[in-house]
Amino acid sequence: MDRFIWSNGLLEMHETLVIQQRGVKLYDGDEKAKLDVGVVLLSTHRLIWRDHKNHECCVAIPLSQIIFFEEQAAGIGKSAKIVIHLHPTPVNKEPGPYQHSKFSYIKLSFKEHGQIEFFRRLTEEMTQKRWENTPAPQPLPTATGSQAGRTRAVGIVGIERKIEEKRKETDKNISEAFEDLSKLMVKAKEMVELSRSIANKIKDKQGDITEDETIRFKSYLLSMGIANPVTRETHGSGTHYHMQLAKQLGDMLQASLEERGGMMALTEVYCLVNRARGMELLSPEDLVNACKMFESMKLPLRLRVFDSGVMVVQLQSHSEEEMIASALDNVSEKGSLTAEEFAKLLGLSVLLSKERLLLAEKMGHLCRDDSVEGLRFYPNLF
Repeated sequence: MDRFIWSNGLLEMHETLVIQQRGVKLYDGDEKAKLDVGVVLLSTHRLIWRDHKNHECCVAIPLSQIIFFEEQAAGIGKSAKIVIHLHPTPVNKEPGPYQHSKFSYIKLSFKEHGQIEFFRRLTEEMTQKRWENTPAPQPLPTATGSQAGRTRAVGIVGIERKIEEKRKETDKNISEAFEDLSKLMVKAKEMVELSRSIANKIKDKQGDITEDETIRFKSYLLSMGIANPVTRETHGSGTHYHMQLAKQLGDMLQASLEERGGMMALTEVYCLVNRARGMELLSPEDLVNACKMFESMKLPLRLRVFDSGVMVVQLQSHSEEEMIASALDNVSEKGSLTAEEFAKLLGLSVLLSKERLLLAEKMGHLCRDDSVEGLRFYPNLF
């Protein structure tokens, strides 16, 4: 313990914190030191111990003072320890808690565990010896009066410098992120203009391109985005805008609905449509209003609201009887099904699968078992 010197606990220039661990008791050899339980910090240059109640009570020892170290396993009523063997006390040593000690080693007793990771990190630092590659920190002992004031000022200046450097780095990262976003917006507008131009050329040369080629090419355009998205700038606002939007949705969603079994949740529709529209994003309110016009405009799609409040877009040809029959057949075949299991069978979302099962239950074809394991549906045999 006579190798330790008093410290202010602050990291010096070129010094980096590696790991810290609470609940550590210091031993002077085999004897408990006259210090309370505290926090031990390992830096690239020093081993620092600080009292957990009185932060002014802080001692440190350079890593260059360590000869070797070893683990001491925990026993009955004893904590695991790390035994650190030290070089003799240097002649020019600063003042510390002990002036003399009959032991040439110290022990770190870990009351709250963490000794395995601490031992590993200490092994790494002693192997790398990073304190030899950078200037050694100058010990700044705690003192009274003007000297203590100067010591504290150096630590505060260092902290302020680090905060300022981190702020500048954050500002730089934000600036670069917004610059990339601006470039993305420009490119997205270019892609929409390109798709619009290609669509116009298809219309002009309709006779020179076969119908199959036209369909295939339009599918490529749809993967890039809607060729001519309906916007308030091009079609005004109010009913006319929603009517034109409903027509475009009818053309766009029919193929997707057929691939998904004839029904999609409105949230899925919202994501699909806005992904295809590029920069001309659609609001949820406009989407709902446009979907409400499907029936009045005699389009092949319908907006449906289940009893639970879930809103879906479905094909007009999508039969409720077919949904009920499909749910009953699958449940009868498997004996019982949850919404998750039914979703895997049909390739649908869990939300839509549950609504189908609830609909079959409402019509009296299924019954439920609601337990701690979840909601499970069975054929109604009554």
